Amino acid sequence: MTDQPPPGLSAVTALGDDVRRRLFEFVRHSAEPVTRDQAAAALDLPRSTVSLQLDALAGHGLLSVEFRKLSGKSGPGSGRPSKVYAAAVPEVSASVPERSYDLAGELLATAVEESAKTARPAHELVAEAARAKGLELGAGAAGLEAALASAGYRPLPDAAGFALGNCPFHLLARSHTQTVCGLNLALLEGMLDGCADRDHRVAADPEGPFCCARINRRPPA
Repeated sequence: MTDQPPPGLSAVTALGDDVRRRLFEFVRHSAEPVTRDQAAAALDLPRSTVSLQLDALAGHGLLSVEFRKLSGKSGPGSGRPSKVYAAAVPEVSASVPERSYDLAGELLATAVEESAKTARPAHELVAEAARAKGLELGAGAAGLEAALASAGYRPLPDAAGFALGNCPFHLLARSHTQTVCGLNLALLEGMLDGCADRDHRVAADPEGPFCCARINRRPPA
């Protein structure tokens, strides 16, 4: 079996690709080392893609590689050994903050198009589009925490309700703070309504370490 470098930040980056992540999870959960053909068949992917990405995962120290004769035979006529892959680590514990720039782009584009049709101010339409999307996400989720997670937030329960340990629109919020934070608040308010959650409210938190908003419990009536 070949020696592998210990996985680090580059390994986390490698798993940011959906195909690599699926391959790593497939190999990690397999009882035996797997071949390229087995992985390609299991995930319905082209063998050439699987071969390239498995070797990339091995290069990042996430998979180990060895050569085996799968027939169980040895000696002349037993065939060439096959390249097989096994997980070199049981899991990758580091995490990369989830971003949802595609969601922000969808909402902003919707608002711009509607503004061009109606001559209404774009900033009003951004809030409307975000709230409508929040309603959709909230209605389709099992609860508030699930709805928040589906959009890339990381709800952290605390004494006041939930802090949000991730901003899905981080870079956009830094360069277009007013617009993106307004979108953020409207999206969260829509989620609460979509979940029919009457126990919490959205609160602006401009000094928050991760997100410009948080979810607070409503005071008793």
